[in-house]
Amino acid sequence: MSTLVVYESMFGNTRHVAEAIARGVATTGAVKTVPVSQAREEDLSAYDLLIVGGPTHVHGMSRESTRRGAEATARKPDSTVTLEPDATSEGIREWLSSLPPSHGRAVAFDTRADAPALLTGRASKGIGKKLRHLGFDLVAESESFLVDKESHLEDDEATRAEQWGRVLAQHQ
Repeated sequence: MSTLVVYESMFGNTRHVAEAIARGVATTGAVKTVPVSQAREEDLSAYDLLIVGGPTHVHGMSRESTRRGAEATARKPDSTVTLEPDATSEGIREWLSSLPPSHGRAVAFDTRADAPALLTGRASKGIGKKLRHLGFDLVAESESFLVDKESHLEDDEATRAEQWGRVLAQHQ
């Protein structure tokens, strides 16, 4: 099985989750992990599974204005986060909107604040909807991985992401 993991990350949390998922999936096959800024170069038909994830901003996927907000947060003198190198480039929303109709197997994930999804929203919901609209079959429920109030990945979330990757790999 070959898998492509595409992610968008502002402060590194979603990247860490994507890398952990990839480690889990790698137990049964080849995995390539790329930031969304490099995803246009990929031939999606070459993969058996597409895993797509991004941070939750304002109840859904990021957009240009929320990426600028993340940049402003990272630049504050008292900030405890560092902006990822390509954080202000095109995001998952724009990349998915640029794809032609397709087919294949896919699954979505997100990172979001550690609070009820009703309050935070879930980017994975929108990602999954766009993937289905493009023609992909979703092979599992989307998953959220949690960050704390300081925008740092909660303890054990990377471990949980790796375990989720193993589960995805076993069901392929």
